[in-house]
Amino acid sequence: MLTFSSNQRVFLACGSTDLRKSIDGLAAIVQESFGLDPFSSGLFVFCNRACNKLKILYWDYNGFWLYYRRLERGRFQWPTGKEEVVAISSRELRWLLDGLSLSQRQAHPKVNAVSVI
Repeated sequence: MLTFSSNQRVFLACGSTDLRKSIDGLAAIVQESFGLDPFSSGLFVFCNRACNKLKILYWDYNGFWLYYRRLERGRFQWPTGKEEVVAISSRELRWLLDGLSLSQRQAHPKVNAVSVI
């Protein structure tokens, strides 16, 4: 199971990424396209075109971790903004991994109380 601290920096690659790339290819995207340091303590998250697979690149003091997740049903609610990379919180990453959208205002819809006589 993927565990990380609540103050962990998380960067999403908006849109789709060719997930045939492995550690070196994804680290090159982080460095060249996003202008970020792949050796930092951040999590760099990439999603495929079908939004059913993702990879997370993470540097851990002497080597990279590459996490891979594939959904058997459903899709990730992946952002497709004009920006190449978006910084989110670790809590928002958990929402994405659980199938929730970053754009929804609240976790559950408001329920109007009905008085019972």
